[in-house]
Amino acid sequence: MDLVSSPLSAVHAHPRSTPTSFLPAISTMASSYKNRVPYYPLSQSFSLPWMPSTYYKTAAINPTLAPLSKSCQGLTPSKSLPFVSNRTTLFTRYTPDDWYRSNLTNYKESEASRHNAERLRVETSRMIQDKYQQTKKTQGESTRNLGLRVSDIEYWKSELCVELDGMIGETNALTDVKKRLERALIETEAPLQVSQECLLHREKRMGIDLVHDDVEKQLFLEVDVIRSCQERMQRYLERVKAQLASSRAAQHELERDLANKQAAHRIDSKCHYLRNTSDGISYYRGVERVDATISVPESWAKFTDDNILRSQSERAASAKLRDNIENLLVVTANEMWRQFNAVNVAFTNRIAETADAKNKIQTHLAKTLQEIFQIEMNIEVIRKAIRDKVPPLKVAQTRLDERTRRPNVELCRDSAQIRLVNEVYEIDETIQSLQQRLRDAEDTLQMLVHSKAILEHDLAVKANSLFIDQEKCMGMRKAFPCTARLVGYV
Repeated sequence: MDLVSSPLSAVHAHPRSTPTSFLPAISTMASSYKNRVPYYPLSQSFSLPWMPSTYYKTAAINPTLAPLSKSCQGLTPSKSLPFVSNRTTLFTRYTPDDWYRSNLTNYKESEASRHNAERLRVETSRMIQDKYQQTKKTQGESTRNLGLRVSDIEYWKSELCVELDGMIGETNALTDVKKRLERALIETEAPLQVSQECLLHREKRMGIDLVHDDVEKQLFLEVDVIRSCQERMQRYLERVKAQLASSRAAQHELERDLANKQAAHRIDSKCHYLRNTSDGISYYRGVERVDATISVPESWAKFTDDNILRSQSERAASAKLRDNIENLLVVTANEMWRQFNAVNVAFTNRIAETADAKNKIQTHLAKTLQEIFQIEMNIEVIRKAIRDKVPPLKVAQTRLDERTRRPNVELCRDSAQIRLVNEVYEIDETIQSLQQRLRDAEDTLQMLVHSKAILEHDLAVKANSLFIDQEKCMGMRKAFPCTARLVGYV
């Protein structure tokens, strides 16, 4: 061998790890050769640096054991190294069979790795192609679904637009009827004011002329008729306002739904036309886990359908309300005209009756004076009866007070005690009933005195009553609003 001068790499006791893609290190097979050669620990002086080239020219160098024998002089026989004739035999680790087996193992592992790599490449290529087709198909289905969704949104948009136009027209028509109703309601104020002024003037009658006669009844009825018409108009006006609010709410829902449909149409159209080469596409990590949906296709379509049905219902209610208002205006105008004529007839009859009422005043006045005298006597009798109940009440209360001073067990709730208590309660109740009767009698007396005053002044005010009915009331009732104004056209 001529390799004395060239250093060779050697296998250390703890070899460095190599990548798994290369052949395994020889040291990894050391477990197969454990305990083949007995291990003898060498002393510090006997260990040599690991240089295999030192032993390549063993034929030319004959090492002696003198240094070894000198260094081992102090060792015991059991701890000394055995005599070795050849150092190559001492440091050899593998046999040729091990070497061939290692190569064969490496060949098989290399072949298996290549086979696995080839299978992996084929499967990877097939998987890439399959996933490409699957992704393309899925994207195409998503695009078609988006297209169908856009078509559905366009359909409901058109339905919403048609219904919205109808709702706006109906709302405008109902607003016009509302203005007519308001004008008709304002026109009823003048006849109502005339009737109320007639009632106020007739309140200036004195004495017996302040009677609830047919004229007053007809005036009250006229006021009731006008107020009833006003109340019905006001009720319908409130219904119109409520209907307008409902119609505007339905219209607002339609407009909002339409705006949402337009926004959704814009977004879905943009999504429908997005391609892999489009601008603006990007990663949005975790967006597939975010479920912000609040409806399904059935509830989505039902929501818009409900809005349209609600709008149609509100339009139908609005049209019916307009017809009712038209009928109301005609009916109220006829009712007010009929009552106006009835009041005028009642005034004419009452004026004729007023002259015949003077002869009956004295009779009523005499009866009233007699009744006043009798009620005054009755009041004096009641007062005397109340005064008579004071001494018995004092006696009973005094007895009860004295009996409270009985000592100890003598404070007995005996029959006398119970009777005294009941006596006090009975006298109190009697006094209270008499006082109530006294108040009633005094009220009756005041009423009779008031009636007497009315009767006494009745003869002096007959002329004033005739002046009120003939001049003031009938003078105001010469005009009445025309039918065209009462139905709100003027």
